Amino acid sequence: MARIKRRFVCQACGHETLQWFGRCPGCSEWNTLVEEMIKPPTLPTGVGMRHGGRPLAQPIPLSEVVGVPGSRQSTGFIELDRVLGGGIVPGALILVGGEPGAGKSTLLLQVAGSVARHNQTVLYVSGEESSAQLRLRADRLGVIQDALLVLTETDVEQVISHMVDLSPAMCIIDSIQTMNHPEISSPPGSVSQVRESTARIMNTAKGLDIPVFIVGHVNKGGSIAGPKVLEHAVDTVLYFEGDRHANFRILRAVKNRFGSTNEIGVFQMGERGLDEVHNPSSFFLAERPEQVPGSVVAACMEGTRPLLVEIQALVGPSPFGGTPRRQSNGVDSNRLAMILAVLEKRCGLQLQTQDVYVNVAGGVRVEEPGVDLAVACAVASSLYNRAIDGDMLVMGEVGLAGEVRGVPQIERRLLEAAKLGFQKCIIPSSAYRNLDLGVFHLDLIPAQSLQQSLQIAMPYVGS
Repeated sequence: MARIKRRFVCQACGHETLQWFGRCPGCSEWNTLVEEMIKPPTLPTGVGMRHGGRPLAQPIPLSEVVGVPGSRQSTGFIELDRVLGGGIVPGALILVGGEPGAGKSTLLLQVAGSVARHNQTVLYVSGEESSAQLRLRADRLGVIQDALLVLTETDVEQVISHMVDLSPAMCIIDSIQTMNHPEISSPPGSVSQVRESTARIMNTAKGLDIPVFIVGHVNKGGSIAGPKVLEHAVDTVLYFEGDRHANFRILRAVKNRFGSTNEIGVFQMGERGLDEVHNPSSFFLAERPEQVPGSVVAACMEGTRPLLVEIQALVGPSPFGGTPRRQSNGVDSNRLAMILAVLEKRCGLQLQTQDVYVNVAGGVRVEEPGVDLAVACAVASSLYNRAIDGDMLVMGEVGLAGEVRGVPQIERRLLEAAKLGFQKCIIPSSAYRNLDLGVFHLDLIPAQSLQQSLQIAMPYVGS
């Protein structure tokens, strides 16, 4: 009889060791090592056969492989289809993560109801809620459908058995941390259970071409709980961003084997679940104050979507007289420090004794350098207490020499600005020469340097 071995697995990072430590050698977290029992694998009994009598997979020429059909299945939500790359690919395994209360289960139940509305069978597996609780939520969302089947089960083998018998058009598992494999002694949510359950679900999804959504909890660090192999195993990882107390949610793809990872979907939390926001630019600018110092509108790109956001800055004397505070929300702090250094060195702004706070209104996070010029103008506007015209847009990357560099897809940004009624726009000089000025119906003002941009945005300042 084969001997059962023991090991200790970190529940934070998945590091394995043969003995217990108070502090994990892999991630340095305390009291995260949990003992697990390992059953030795059973060797195949025949040549070319797996355990259980199944034949081993054989290598074949790539030219003979039958490709996946090009048609994608729509979720019923344009914003979600955009993030997924155009819809759901058959057999895709999609992981949805986010803070508690962000709307993961709500959105997936709405998707299930939308797909079931077209007489396609959807299996919704819940390991956290009872059938009665799911019915209450479904009544509120208005997604009661005969083709929407509900299963309250935590045994992954039972879930797979129902998937094989029903062969649904879609399966949703809420959540992967509640699933357990009967042959593993560790509790649900542990590294071994999550890893094995995901592997079993993935094999079933790929073998039957059933798209599967799985919900993943997040830990205190904001990342999806469980081993990192969970994110490596799935085809797509979607994150819900935004405070659960806020009125909107941003769904972002951080991994997508079938599409771009730069797309975002914007949703608004309402009484009947999540509603799509088809024009997020006007949504984020709806409460923008007029003629207030430190407020500038910038145009950024999220994948193929142009997005207009309000950059806010507040500059004031540091009350402590020591190192001034630099705090940003929605903008990279290292990028902000570089922009402030350029403003001091190239434009002569005295920021050594000033606290600087920068915020992207609405809770959006902007990572591209195309908003550098808007951040710099907002800081200068707050410092000099001079408002920038409310119908002016600013875009451009700022270099260390104080030059304004071009940004990609500037035409799409300008068309979005014209659609929302902006009249003027400061753009890099390098992009101005290549534009058809009669298309955008905007007063385009080229700028070569940061100093010149500040003079255009705030006349008589810095001249």
